[in-house]
Amino acid sequence: MPIEKSEYLTEEGLKKLIKEVEHLETVERSRISQQISEARDKGDLSENAEYDAAKAAQELIEMRIARIKEKISHARVIDSSQVDRSKVSILSTVHIKNITKGIIHIYTLVPESEADLSAGRISIKTPIAQGLLGKKIGETSNIRLPNGNKIVLEILKIH
Repeated sequence: MPIEKSEYLTEEGLKKLIKEVEHLETVERSRISQQISEARDKGDLSENAEYDAAKAAQELIEMRIARIKEKISHARVIDSSQVDRSKVSILSTVHIKNITKGIIHIYTLVPESEADLSAGRISIKTPIAQGLLGKKIGETSNIRLPNGNKIVLEILKIH
Protein backbone atom coordinates (compact mmCIF):
# COMPACT_ATOMS: atom_id res chain seq x y z
CA MET A 1 0.00 0.00 0.00
CA PRO A 2 1.51 3.40 -0.97
CA ILE A 3 2.43 5.87 1.73
CA GLU A 4 0.23 8.96 1.62
CA LYS A 5 2.26 12.12 1.28
CA SER A 6 0.90 15.53 2.12
CA GLU A 7 1.16 18.09 -0.64
CA TYR A 8 1.58 21.59 0.77
CA LEU A 9 -0.13 24.22 -1.35
CA THR A 10 -1.19 27.81 -1.07
CA GLU A 11 -4.90 28.61 -1.33
CA GLU A 12 -4.13 30.01 -4.80
CA GLY A 13 -2.31 26.81 -5.80
CA LEU A 14 -5.21 24.61 -4.68
CA LYS A 15 -7.73 26.74 -6.58
CA LYS A 16 -5.55 26.50 -9.70
CA LEU A 17 -5.50 22.68 -9.48
CA ILE A 18 -9.27 22.50 -8.97
CA LYS A 19 -9.81 24.78 -11.97
CA GLU A 20 -7.47 22.63 -14.09
CA VAL A 21 -9.36 19.44 -13.18
CA GLU A 22 -12.68 21.09 -14.02
CA HIS A 23 -11.29 22.19 -17.40
CA LEU A 24 -9.91 18.73 -18.17
CA GLU A 25 -13.13 16.99 -17.13
CA THR A 26 -15.44 19.26 -19.07
CA VAL A 27 -13.65 20.84 -22.03
CA GLU A 28 -10.83 18.40 -22.79
CA ARG A 29 -12.78 15.18 -22.22
CA SER A 30 -15.52 16.45 -24.52
CA ARG A 31 -13.01 17.50 -27.18
CA ILE A 32 -11.26 14.11 -27.13
CA SER A 33 -14.58 12.23 -27.16
CA GLN A 34 -15.53 14.18 -30.27
CA GLN A 35 -12.19 13.30 -31.93
CA ILE A 36 -12.66 9.61 -31.08
CA SER A 37 -16.19 9.69 -32.49
CA GLU A 38 -15.05 11.36 -35.72
CA ALA A 39 -12.16 8.90 -36.13
CA ARG A 40 -14.48 5.94 -35.44
CA ASP A 41 -16.84 7.18 -38.18
CA LYS A 42 -14.00 6.87 -40.71
CA GLY A 43 -14.22 3.10 -40.67
CA ASP A 44 -11.69 0.36 -39.97
CA LEU A 45 -10.19 1.02 -36.53
CA SER A 46 -7.31 -1.43 -37.00
CA GLU A 47 -5.46 0.97 -39.32
CA ASN A 48 -6.89 4.27 -38.15
CA ALA A 49 -4.05 6.51 -36.91
CA GLU A 50 -6.45 9.29 -35.96
CA TYR A 51 -8.39 6.92 -33.72
CA ASP A 52 -5.19 5.63 -32.09
CA ALA A 53 -3.95 9.18 -31.50
CA ALA A 54 -7.27 10.27 -30.00
CA LYS A 55 -7.36 7.23 -27.68
CA ALA A 56 -3.78 7.96 -26.58
CA ALA A 57 -4.71 11.59 -25.89
CA GLN A 58 -7.72 10.40 -23.90
CA GLU A 59 -5.48 8.17 -21.79
CA LEU A 60 -3.09 11.06 -21.10
CA ILE A 61 -5.94 13.33 -20.03
CA GLU A 62 -7.37 10.67 -17.72
CA MET A 63 -3.93 10.11 -16.16
CA ARG A 64 -3.51 13.87 -15.67
CA ILE A 65 -6.95 14.13 -14.04
CA ALA A 66 -6.14 11.23 -11.70
CA ARG A 67 -2.76 12.75 -10.77
CA ILE A 68 -4.26 16.15 -9.99
CA LYS A 69 -7.14 14.64 -7.99
CA GLU A 70 -4.59 12.63 -6.00
CA LYS A 71 -2.62 15.81 -5.29
CA ILE A 72 -5.81 17.63 -4.26
CA SER A 73 -6.86 14.78 -1.96
CA HIS A 74 -3.56 15.03 -0.09
CA ALA A 75 -3.38 18.83 -0.16
CA ARG A 76 -2.67 20.74 3.00
CA VAL A 77 -3.31 24.43 2.52
CA ILE A 78 -0.74 26.72 4.08
CA ASP A 79 -2.37 29.63 5.88
CA SER A 80 -0.21 32.65 5.06
CA SER A 81 -1.57 34.53 8.08
CA GLN A 82 0.05 31.90 10.33
CA VAL A 83 3.52 32.24 8.81
CA ASP A 84 6.20 33.55 11.20
CA ARG A 85 7.50 36.71 9.50
CA SER A 86 10.47 37.06 11.87
CA LYS A 87 12.42 34.44 9.93
CA VAL A 88 12.46 33.02 6.41
CA SER A 89 9.93 30.21 5.93
CA ILE A 90 7.55 28.92 3.30
CA LEU A 91 5.45 31.77 1.82
CA SER A 92 7.97 34.36 3.01
CA THR A 93 8.81 37.05 0.52
CA VAL A 94 12.47 37.89 1.06
CA HIS A 95 14.63 40.71 -0.17
CA ILE A 96 18.15 39.36 -0.43
CA LYS A 97 21.43 40.84 -1.52
CA ASN A 98 24.05 38.82 -3.35
CA ILE A 99 27.06 40.07 -1.41
CA THR A 100 29.55 39.16 -4.15
CA LYS A 101 27.72 40.89 -6.99
CA GLY A 102 25.85 43.55 -5.02
CA ILE A 103 22.58 42.56 -6.71
CA ILE A 104 19.29 42.60 -4.81
CA HIS A 105 16.65 39.96 -5.56
CA ILE A 106 13.13 39.50 -4.24
CA TYR A 107 11.78 35.96 -4.00
CA THR A 108 8.73 34.31 -2.49
CA LEU A 109 9.36 30.78 -1.22
CA VAL A 110 6.54 28.50 -2.36
CA PRO A 111 5.71 24.80 -2.61
CA GLU A 112 7.57 23.11 -5.47
CA SER A 113 4.47 22.78 -7.65
CA GLU A 114 3.86 26.56 -7.50
CA ALA A 115 7.37 27.73 -8.41
CA ASP A 116 7.68 30.25 -11.24
CA LEU A 117 11.04 31.99 -11.40
CA SER A 118 9.77 34.60 -13.88
CA ALA A 119 7.25 35.67 -11.21
CA GLY A 120 9.85 35.59 -8.43
CA ARG A 121 8.37 32.43 -6.87
CA ILE A 122 11.07 29.86 -6.06
CA SER A 123 10.58 26.34 -4.81
CA ILE A 124 11.20 25.73 -1.14
CA LYS A 125 13.38 22.82 -2.31
CA THR A 126 15.90 24.91 -4.26
CA PRO A 127 19.41 25.38 -2.83
CA ILE A 128 18.77 29.12 -2.42
CA ALA A 129 15.53 28.59 -0.49
CA GLN A 130 17.10 25.84 1.62
CA GLY A 131 19.96 28.18 2.49
CA LEU A 132 17.58 30.96 3.50
CA LEU A 133 15.15 28.95 5.63
CA GLY A 134 15.20 29.95 9.28
CA LYS A 135 17.40 33.01 8.69
CA LYS A 136 16.48 36.42 10.09
CA ILE A 137 16.96 39.96 8.78
CA GLY A 138 20.65 40.88 8.72
CA GLU A 139 21.87 37.28 8.65
CA THR A 140 23.85 35.85 5.76
CA SER A 141 23.81 32.45 4.15
CA ASN A 142 26.59 30.70 2.23
CA ILE A 143 24.93 28.67 -0.51
CA ARG A 144 26.44 26.17 -2.92
CA LEU A 145 24.60 26.21 -6.24
CA PRO A 146 24.08 23.10 -8.41
CA ASN A 147 26.83 24.31 -10.77
CA GLY A 148 29.31 24.20 -7.87
CA ASN A 149 29.57 27.97 -7.39
CA LYS A 150 29.12 29.46 -3.95
CA ILE A 151 27.18 32.62 -3.23
CA VAL A 152 26.69 34.64 -0.07
CA LEU A 153 23.24 36.12 0.41
CA GLU A 154 22.20 38.66 3.04
CA ILE A 155 18.59 38.87 4.24
CA LEU A 156 17.47 42.51 3.90
CA LYS A 157 13.73 42.20 4.47
CA ILE A 158 11.12 39.52 5.15
CA HIS A 159 7.38 39.90 4.59
